[in-house]
This record gives sequence, structure tokens and C-alpha cells, in this order.
Amino acid sequence: MNENAVNSIQEEALDPKDFQIQGADTASAELFARKPVTYWRDAWRRFFENKLAVVALCLLIVITLCTIFVPMFSSHSISAHDLLNRKQWPSAQHWFGTDDLGRDLFVRVWAGGRVSIIIGVVGAAIVAVVGCIYGGIAAYFGGKVDMLMMRIVEILSSVPNLLVVIMMSVVLESSSIPTLLFAMTVTGWCPIARLVRSQMLQISRSEYVMAARLMGVSPLKIVVRHMIPNTFSVIIVAVTFRIPGFIFGEAFLSYVGLGVQPPNTSWGALSSAAQSSLLYYPYMMFFPALLIALTMLSFTLMGDGLRDALDPKLRR
Repeated sequence: MNENAVNSIQEEALDPKDFQIQGADTASAELFARKPVTYWRDAWRRFFENKLAVVALCLLIVITLCTIFVPMFSSHSISAHDLLNRKQWPSAQHWFGTDDLGRDLFVRVWAGGRVSIIIGVVGAAIVAVVGCIYGGIAAYFGGKVDMLMMRIVEILSSVPNLLVVIMMSVVLESSSIPTLLFAMTVTGWCPIARLVRSQMLQISRSEYVMAARLMGVSPLKIVVRHMIPNTFSVIIVAVTFRIPGFIFGEAFLSYVGLGVQPPNTSWGALSSAAQSSLLYYPYMMFFPALLIALTMLSFTLMGDGLRDALDPKLRR
């Protein structure tokens, strides 16, 4: 068989249609599988996929709105006494019943929630700011400065918080909300400072931090503008978990008589006032204790959701 015969057989055997790509759309070859999203938008998407975290967030919103608006628009007064209706069980007129002075517990519980939530949120914000700045400065300078600052943190962490509150109440001769906040935050920032320091030690040797140093940027600006924003995810989760601790701390201190004093009230103060009537009128303690538990549980579940959503290792 000559060469021409072989070529003719190969041309007949090879059909160009057999080599066409099937099932591929060349027009959409350069399109992305999904729209590109930022880190924070993707974190919010993953957070809202967590059903428990979303339910906890909605419950916190409802509780917060009730603490704001129920005392404002209720027909019952927070401090008005009605001795003829004292210690009344929950009814259509008094949804949570009345206390030993005839005051409506529904209004007082939500009014007390204002104090508890304010102390929790403001206290967590204070320790976050102080802890971020302190831990950032320690991580930025390092060496002897870091060692000295961390030894101070260890000393403050060893002091019992209850002892600090008692000392502050005696020295300042006050049990007001600012005094309580100051006593609870004077050592409460130490765990945040440790956490921020450990995170920023990894960032302090980054290229952009070294470039800022060479440009003559002050250490405080480097910490505030470059190092702290890169640890926001860790700080947000830590602050979310600190809020229940402040709420429970305020409730405990008010329960033992070291917290909010009359005419102010809180969930802990209401529980303390109901202690003497617990056996015969348990509803007086049930509602403030229930709201303490729901609020703390909601913040904890929301913190778990934020931790999972902000973790870059779980991003897909």
C-alpha cells in the first residue's frame, strides 16, 4: 500500500466533528461561580445561616425594646405604691403580679432590665477599649515593656472582683451605677488585654506595621489604626462573651446588697427583694430570674455564632 492510499484512509477515518467540545459554554467561561464578597459580608451571611444565633439576636432585640418602651408607655408607674393590691398574683391587670408594696412588677422588671443591660453593654465596651489599647501597646513595644505590663495584669487579675467592689463602695461611700461600673471594670479589662496582646504579637512584625514605623508614625496611631482593626473579629467575639458576665455580676452584687440601691432597681435587686417571699410568692423572683437567664443565654449563643462566622478557617 502506497503513501497516498494510507493518507486517504486516515482522512476518511478522522472526522473533525468527533473533536468538538460538547456541553461547554465558551461565552461564560470567564464568569465567577458567585459574586465576590468581602470578608465582613461573608461573615454576616454565615452568621445568619446559624439559626440559633439569629433566634438569640431577635430575642435580645425584643428584650432591649421592651426595656426601653414598656416603662415609657405603661399605664402603671414604676414606684407608685398600692397597698390594697400588694402581693397580687399575675392577672390581666398586672401581668407579672405586684410586689410587697403593691407596685406593678411588669413595669419594674423591664425598668430593671435597663440597668442590667446598660451595665453589661457599657462595662463590656469599657474593658474592650482599655484592654485593646493596653494589650496593643504591650505587643507593639515588646521586651521589658511587655514583661512589665503583663506582670501588672497578673497582679490585678489575682485580686478578687468582689473585694474590689466592696472596697470601692466603702471608699467612695456610694453604690450608684457609675461606682458599680468602675468597680467591675477596674480589673475586668485584664483578660481582654491578654487576648489582644497574643493576637497583636503576630501582627507587630507584619510588613505594613514595619512600613508605618519607618514613615515615623507614632506608636499609638500604629496600634489604633493598623493593629487593632486587624483583630476586630477576635475582639467582637470576646466582648460578646463578656456582656453576660457583667450582667450576672451586677445581678449577684445587687442580690447580696452591694449593687444597685433604691430608688433604682435591676433584675438582681428585684430577685433580692423577692427572696423573703420566695416560698409563698415565687412569681416575684421567677420573672427577673427568667430574664437574666434568657439574656445571658442569648448573648452566649450569639457569641458562638459570631465566633463561627468570623473564623477565617471556616470561610468557603
